[in-house]
Amino acid sequence: MGALASLLRSGEFVVTAELNPPKSAADGLVRRRAEALRGVVDAVNVTDSNRAMVAMAAIPAATIIRSAGLEPIVQMTGRDRNRIALQGDVLGAAAIGIENFVFMSGDDPKQGNHPDAVYVKDLDGVGLVRMAVGMRDQARFLSGDEIKQPPKMFVGATASPFTKPVEADLTKTLEKIAAGADFLQTQPVFDLATFSRWLIEVRRGASRDVPILAGVLILRSAEQAERLSKVPGVALGAEVIDRIKKATNPEAEGIAIAVEMVKELKALPGVRGVHLYAIEWPEAVGRVVEAAGLLPRPEARIPA
Repeated sequence: MGALASLLRSGEFVVTAELNPPKSAADGLVRRRAEALRGVVDAVNVTDSNRAMVAMAAIPAATIIRSAGLEPIVQMTGRDRNRIALQGDVLGAAAIGIENFVFMSGDDPKQGNHPDAVYVKDLDGVGLVRMAVGMRDQARFLSGDEIKQPPKMFVGATASPFTKPVEADLTKTLEKIAAGADFLQTQPVFDLATFSRWLIEVRRGASRDVPILAGVLILRSAEQAERLSKVPGVALGAEVIDRIKKATNPEAEGIAIAVEMVKELKALPGVRGVHLYAIEWPEAVGRVVEAAGLLPRPEARIPA
């Protein structure tokens, strides 16, 4: 059991962050981004060609991050690979000691820099969780064949509380929990009232208690806020954009907004941690974590 699983199971309020591998083979850049997060988060999501933009593959990037002293969480999408490749990647990652995964459908290639790429989507988010849990708990591939040495995994999934209609995401989220997800990470939260209602419905409908890490986006400029407000599932209201626009120091205002949200989310029953999104700005994560009173981070109690 890794540090992330240990902290969540012991009831600690967990902090994770997103790290985007570069659109190059620059291992030093991965290491520098990782070092900016060391000591301020408990684990780091390594994205899988985020926004359908080609980038360094998540599993090798995760090995660089781990060598920098951070626990990686490999994001794995069904966008580019069929079930044969996905199951093979899981086995390979587990063989080199990577245990944490977050499974998701992935962004449509039409949104990225290869719009003519095939959208594989052999398995959706629910199917990916079922695949991973079956490999781990039943020691079986999706074909039914036996896995003689099954992978050790801590299986994560995503949730989009602000997708419309809300019922559609709620249904998928509950299906992911029923399929065996060990934890959930959500899209960024700005509308606390809507998120609170979603949280109540998840807790009411779930077959078991699953830790939820609420997303917090650290904004850097008004232009960025306006651009991200158009992304499906990101409920970034006009009041937030106006606040950034009116600020004499937009970066400081973005930090302040994120700190306020972290504190408000921490007070909500059912929220077991936060997942911080700081796009190409890893240094901001430490500033938010410190200002929110979440330092020092707890040490994981990992059984021998």
